[in-house]
Amino acid sequence: MGNRAVITIKEENVPKENWNSLYLHWNGGRDSVEPFLDVAKLYGIRCANDSTYGIARLAQLIGNYFGGTLSLGVGRYGQLDTDNYDNGVYVIGKNWEIVDREFFEGKEQQEHDFDEFVKDIRKVNDPIFGFEETDKEVA
Repeated sequence: MGNRAVITIKEENVPKENWNSLYLHWNGGRDSVEPFLDVAKLYGIRCANDSTYGIARLAQLIGNYFGGTLSLGVGRYGQLDTDNYDNGVYVIGKNWEIVDREFFEGKEQQEHDFDEFVKDIRKVNDPIFGFEETDKEVA
């Protein structure tokens, strides 16, 4: 039991089974994944030129939010539970946007308010990532 998903960063000229990916056991619904990606983008975490770094920092961001030592895995697309009967796979583009979805035919979960979830993620991660709000980001 869980709310599983895989987040994978699309890499041109790399076979899909080798794309760097993150397994979520919990909070795999789109209503959680999109806020995680939004905060990664806000923090300026790079994923376009170095997907290994992007996946590592995304794992850190999500792991910080969860706390504890469970619920995450990192590996290649071909190694992870992509057809997981929950939320499938989110394929991420160069700017932390969802560009494709695989192994999902259900109804999107709507348990979390986007803005409130972003605030919760940031409450834990802003001090760790050294992020301070400026007037430009607030606008």
